[in-house]
Amino acid sequence: MATQGFMALVGGKEKQIFGAATSSGAADAGKIPALDSSGKLDQSMMPAGIGANTKVVPAFEAIGVGKFVNFFSDAGTLKVRLADNSNNRPAEGFVLAAVASAANATVYPLDVANTGVSGLTLASEYWLGTAGGVIDTPLDSTDPANVNKVNQLLGKATSATELRTDDYGYQIL
Repeated sequence: MATQGFMALVGGKEKQIFGAATSSGAADAGKIPALDSSGKLDQSMMPAGIGANTKVVPAFEAIGVGKFVNFFSDAGTLKVRLADNSNNRPAEGFVLAAVASAANATVYPLDVANTGVSGLTLASEYWLGTAGGVIDTPLDSTDPANVNKVNQLLGKATSATELRTDDYGYQIL
């Protein structure tokens, strides 16, 4: 996306100067910032501790947009995989961009809105499903088929494409 520019005198000559949409650090000191394609400042422009609370971690497997993920140790290396209520993988965050296996995933924590989901019913609650997905009904603790499964409330839909998550904890049935 082209950024807006302004005219300035540089070395006695009029020159058009453009705002910086990203920063490479000290080399960009004194430059005027420009908003990115979403109308916001790029994360590289923000000081440490300001901005999205995310963790960048290698993906153990391909992970789709809006999927909930689980952190684990793969031979001493922190990685993420799809959260799943059927195999003891509680959700510890989610991704907003698809990521290939072995690529870096930007993981957002629970307690923020997951805007990568779709098909939700407004004001309905959602629980962890399988393969990083969600279901609209909690697991029945009296059903023997649910023994050792993860029952985890993830949050409430604030639109058809936004799930406001919270860290409610989870139960192993």
